[in-house]
Amino acid sequence: MGDKTSPSNVGTVVSVRGSVVDIRFDAHLPPIYSLLHAKEGEIAIEVLAQLDAHRVRGIALTPTQGLARGIVVKDTGGPLMAPVGKGILSRMFDVFGNAIDRQEAPTDVQWRTVHRAPPALARRSTKSEIFETGIKVIDVLVPLERGGKAGLFGGAGVGKTVLLTEMIHNMIGHQKGVSIFCGIGERCREGEELYRDMKEAGVLPNMVMVFGQMNEPPGSRFRVGHAALTMAEYFRDDEHRDVLLLIDNIFRFIQAGMEVSGLMGQMPSRLGYQPTMGTELSRLEERIANTDAGAITSIQAVYVPADDLTDPAAVHTFSHLSASIVLSRKRASEGLYPAIDLLQSSSKMATPGIVGERHYLLAQEIRRTLAQYEDLKDVIAMLGLEQLSPDDRKVVARARRLERFLTQPFFATEQFSGIKGKLVSLKDALDGCERILRDEFKDYPERALYMIGAIDEAKKNAPSDKPAAKAEPGAKPAAKADPKPAADSKPKTGSEPQPKPEPKSKPEVEHAAADTHEP
Repeated sequence: MGDKTSPSNVGTVVSVRGSVVDIRFDAHLPPIYSLLHAKEGEIAIEVLAQLDAHRVRGIALTPTQGLARGIVVKDTGGPLMAPVGKGILSRMFDVFGNAIDRQEAPTDVQWRTVHRAPPALARRSTKSEIFETGIKVIDVLVPLERGGKAGLFGGAGVGKTVLLTEMIHNMIGHQKGVSIFCGIGERCREGEELYRDMKEAGVLPNMVMVFGQMNEPPGSRFRVGHAALTMAEYFRDDEHRDVLLLIDNIFRFIQAGMEVSGLMGQMPSRLGYQPTMGTELSRLEERIANTDAGAITSIQAVYVPADDLTDPAAVHTFSHLSASIVLSRKRASEGLYPAIDLLQSSSKMATPGIVGERHYLLAQEIRRTLAQYEDLKDVIAMLGLEQLSPDDRKVVARARRLERFLTQPFFATEQFSGIKGKLVSLKDALDGCERILRDEFKDYPERALYMIGAIDEAKKNAPSDKPAAKAEPGAKPAAKADPKPAADSKPKTGSEPQPKPEPKSKPEVEHAAADTHEP
């Protein structure tokens, strides 16, 4: 972390309080955002306030161990800089642009300030395109926007980082542009694992990683997002390439700002957040934009404190996103992964003009079915499934099968689950949902649809499952949802399982069993 310019302005430390340092300059007062160095460049301080004609207050971007009153501080003459250029590809950096992958420092680079203005409105592109992820539930219900911002909201341990890692795996393979991963205030282990996984997958040549993890001081975590964005803007504006920017975790950026604000002596706002949170978040998020030169598509993990979506950090982040994917602890506890709350998640892309009429109507029908099932859960819990009307039983059967079909085995979790990961096209995902809603799979046990890729895999699972189903209380919803079809649509059941001769006798046995219990 050497000096980038030859400093001529020198001051002395007058006080040190944690990460906050007050410095006196007699000759010339450094401007706001100037980078100062102490102890031969070991300690970096960014100026955040000018207290009077001779004193500035800054926040240390490195640990302040060893800093004392009277120590000489040098003004570098400029702000914090980040490296840009083709030389940064396949490398891992810290907030100062130092390589942290145990390799030589990159040579073919230039340095740019991390404090840059968002693109002008006249330069922004207004074209809306869908960005496919290969994850069924996201592509069908919460489509992402190319050049947009998507947020993964969830509390601790519901799968935000796993989902983000899976998206990296699925997208980087067919992503023609550059991918930049920015780790803000998360575990160091995750950064090391990601680097190893990307290297093994062979996608590192088109990827850059920037880390300011949870062991770093708040000043460093607060600026690492800006450093990553400066790199992303270079590839978008200078090389006219599309960029995929992955941020884990945007809440830690807000949290670092809260720590900096408290150290600087500002009066806290609601729940202890900094009064300038909206401005700080906008300064970062508004730089992520689609322009005439290229697009920066961003996917951001957002930690939600105590699973409370009304927390100011979550509320402020929601307003910047084109898609919000909310993860549910309840679904995670039921083993329905990815644990996405299908009713709370939303996307601005889910309109007929963008995704098409068929996709839009199908997504609405899925939501309606799941919402009806959610309303009926209380009745089922109190009175049982038998007390529902035949139509309601059909809705419950469809909803439960949809929930299971929208689960998916991930490549990122193969080593833990032992199930091979699946990538599913949007066409296959839509076809599967449509066929479930048409009751094509009402005679198949629910578990045949669990953790599969395309819908046809359920038929492969069914023959071995179906004979076994006779001995158990028989795929409960399937057995209980069937009495009505048995009563009023017998011709249909005869033609329904036609593709599979053996299931035909099984539904009849089930109907008979169900009918004997119905009185």
